[in-house]
Amino acid sequence: MTSPGMGGGVPDALETDAGALAPPAGERRSGHLRSIPWWIVFLLGFLYFFIPLLGTFTFSMRSQPLFSAYAVVTDDPQFSASLFYSFLIGILTIVVSTVLIVPTAYWVRLRLPRLRPYIEFVTLLPFVVPPIILVFGLLRTYSGGPLPLAGTDLGSNILLVAAYTVLSLPYMYRAVDTGLRAIDVRSLTEASQSLGAGWLTILWRVIFPNVRVSILSGAFLTLAIVVGEYTIATFLARPAFGPYIALIGGNRAYEPAAVSLISFGLTWIAMGLLALIGRQSREKIQIAGAH
Repeated sequence: MTSPGMGGGVPDALETDAGALAPPAGERRSGHLRSIPWWIVFLLGFLYFFIPLLGTFTFSMRSQPLFSAYAVVTDDPQFSASLFYSFLIGILTIVVSTVLIVPTAYWVRLRLPRLRPYIEFVTLLPFVVPPIILVFGLLRTYSGGPLPLAGTDLGSNILLVAAYTVLSLPYMYRAVDTGLRAIDVRSLTEASQSLGAGWLTILWRVIFPNVRVSILSGAFLTLAIVVGEYTIATFLARPAFGPYIALIGGNRAYEPAAVSLISFGLTWIAMGLLALIGRQSREKIQIAGAH
């Protein structure tokens, strides 16, 4: 039978242990003080991002009646056609750059680590070579000869996807390389080979699922670049969204601001859908692996 003294001592001991584990009030206060600079940085970044959007929205609302600029834009069939075209080109660019970069970064990290500085230098060239130089080189090379791609709509679309793939190299390669650096590529490859998997199976069922988040990060930046790009699409005479914004900006006053905000919102919605698709496919793979 438990005595009252023993019964009353256990809660006291637990309270004493909990009090000993809890941080002192001074440490809690200093922790809150250390977090203040980070909140200030976050607030400044949010204002730097939000104030231009607010100013753009305020300017677009000057048209009378209210929201008439948005009504004019959404009623224009060229708006939806150019936006759909840019999103389609962006998705194709993401697919091509993923198929090109993931196997390259995987093979460099697995078997050719000495080539990594050269590959990184090549992926940085889009920062050095302006888009105007890139598109003139494409037009000069593919306007004639054995591959006259610039003379047809299909060929011009191929050149546009190729040019955007080049522009996406700095973002896609570094995102994928960071994802590969976070996993043990060699151990995963050796384990897959010991189970009889070939190289294509390893890439598709082992490497791609493990770098999916990194691919999505690069895809977000690629989609944003493609939707707003102007120079290459203009010189290739493609009905993209960037030239449409420039065209409407030269003829209207308030509609360009409305177009910019609508495209901004749609781009973020598309990015959210990409993230949702990647998350759902990842959950399916985890469920399948559990079974």
